[in-house]
Amino acid sequence: MHTLARALLAEIEGYLAATGLTPTKFGVAAVNDGHLVANLRRGNSVTLKTADRVRAYMRARAAAPAAITAAAVPAAQRLPAPLPRRASGGRPARRQQAAVEAGGRREPAAGKRIALIIGGGIAAYKCLDLIRRLRERQIAVRAVLTRAAQAFVTPLSVAALSGDRVFSDLFDLDQEREIGHIRLSREADLIVVAPATADLIAKMAGGHADDLASCVLLATDKPVLVAPAMNPRMWQHAATQRNVSLLAADGIAFVGPAVGEMAEAGEAGLGRLAEVPDLLAAIEDCLRQGAPAAATGASPERGRAPGPLAGRHVIVTSGPTHEPIDPVRYIANRSSGKQGAAIAAEALALGARVTLVAGPSQLAAPAGVDLVAVETAQQMLDAVLNALPCDMAIFAAAVADWRVATTSAQKIKKGANLAAPRLELVENPDILKTIAGAPPGRRPPLVIGFAAETSTVVEHALKKRKAKGADWILANDVSPTTGIMGGDRNTVHLVTAAGVEDWPDLPKAEVARRLVARAAAWLAENTALT
Repeated sequence: MHTLARALLAEIEGYLAATGLTPTKFGVAAVNDGHLVANLRRGNSVTLKTADRVRAYMRARAAAPAAITAAAVPAAQRLPAPLPRRASGGRPARRQQAAVEAGGRREPAAGKRIALIIGGGIAAYKCLDLIRRLRERQIAVRAVLTRAAQAFVTPLSVAALSGDRVFSDLFDLDQEREIGHIRLSREADLIVVAPATADLIAKMAGGHADDLASCVLLATDKPVLVAPAMNPRMWQHAATQRNVSLLAADGIAFVGPAVGEMAEAGEAGLGRLAEVPDLLAAIEDCLRQGAPAAATGASPERGRAPGPLAGRHVIVTSGPTHEPIDPVRYIANRSSGKQGAAIAAEALALGARVTLVAGPSQLAAPAGVDLVAVETAQQMLDAVLNALPCDMAIFAAAVADWRVATTSAQKIKKGANLAAPRLELVENPDILKTIAGAPPGRRPPLVIGFAAETSTVVEHALKKRKAKGADWILANDVSPTTGIMGGDRNTVHLVTAAGVEDWPDLPKAEVARRLVARAAAWLAENTALT
């Protein structure tokens, strides 16, 4: 795919996720071409003139959010606010729920003031657009820049957009005399930290106060909303997750991070700063409803992100299964669980409540999902059945087809006079077929399976979709030369009743983003929230 088309598709997908529009309606509204998004997803090119028209349409609609909600989004696609829910396992739900009225229009937060603490990350540039959007909504912004933030955005640009002076130095006598850090922390209705780097989050969790930003955060008695942004491995690191959990327990609200490409070449995953529409929604929600103040130590229930999957329940399976032979040996495969984890993270980013049923893996589950850890195929099936009902089930796990008929209670020994053991294998339960064939009321409206093949990939996938009763199948070639099994990239073929789509080689995070966006659009067009 040409760079122009790839960049345009990424912008469109973000816009669709933020507004809830279907790809067909978006294409018709933007350039009178209902197949625009589908063609881009197939890897087709686009002219510069068309790209300019599409971007002009998105800019115009973004400048009039009320018009998007009231006119561009059909009534059937306007999503009610999801019910608050805390993720299990002590992991905080990552994004603040946006309450949406029955007509889809958010209550205004005009006349409010936020203190925006801008951290030192490449995503700091998004704060310039965020400030402009907040001012359009008549929300005053007073900005605090960390020293690192000034390497990415200048105080002059922030001041020009906010219409207020910018604060950065704890020991600036003029700033302290006129508006000290205590006033900064108390005069705002909400403190927003965006982008919140791993270092800034660690400072908050540790109660440090060695610069202006950390002093404001420690001195405030107002609600605090944090928008993390960092490399995926930094986000998944145990120290970062521990710090996030501490802050969540203290009552800090979170929005993001999102899934996508990083600034570093070849890096992708969960760690991007939430997009500006998501940040705006979370800020307006906090201003309207009030988030718990950090100083209270309260631990409120948190809702999911506003998005096309808000109010939906998604089940995802991931990783391999281990079928024991004896206490030390088992039947398994090379699945890493990366694709399933990326799908779970993306569904969560679009507002869903996500149950991730994961086989043995070295990956940390995305923060905010309801994790159910299993080992065997039978345990995975039981966990999925217990998690029903749901709106969508995506079976990305590489489940072992067979297990030994009788597991040895002791380690099977070898020796000079001992014959090689004979293992009798029996077939494991077929999880995809079981759920796809469940009776009405139990069967999810959309059932998606994976087909890992080494030859005639599409032909096998077409047969599998019919044999299993699945709605969609994602087929991929897992031959050793592809590096897909256990790797970071994937090349898939989407098999539906309408035909086969061949997707290009993509990072697994991008495969997840495309798949979940398509599935969310399908649910919006074909099902109603219950």
